[in-house]
Amino acid sequence: MATQDTVDPQDSSLTQDGCYVALTDGPLNLQSITDRVRSPQAGAIVLFAGAPIHGLPPLALRSMLDIATALKAKHGLKGVAMVHRLGVVPIGEESILIAVSSPHRQAAWRAGEERSRSARPASRCGSARSLRAGRGCGGRIGMG
Repeated sequence: MATQDTVDPQDSSLTQDGCYVALTDGPLNLQSITDRVRSPQAGAIVLFAGAPIHGLPPLALRSMLDIATALKAKHGLKGVAMVHRLGVVPIGEESILIAVSSPHRQAAWRAGEERSRSARPASRCGSARSLRAGRGCGGRIGMG
């Protein structure tokens, strides 16, 4: 299980087997998340960009990674990347980006739609520090 934690004070991330998840304080970058799932074996990349859902904090990193790896396995994806923005997100800017890549378009569309429908966390989480440390959701995976 090759998991890597990033210690950047503005970004916290985990990677495992073609899956990348991150929390950030800054604006989200569409090109950066797309590049994380790009692969010569991928015939399709699907990107979901979501607006803020007020009052609901993002998932903790570990929960995000669990969701990404499950999505990758279920749909036979080449890569999954999810980034949640912490804090106040101005109107017109995204609070979540989800990118998936697969050898075939149909699998990428199914996975992208499945994840975008469940992008809203199911439970309230703790502080930004707790989220970065993988704590704050009581071990629940917010798929709902």
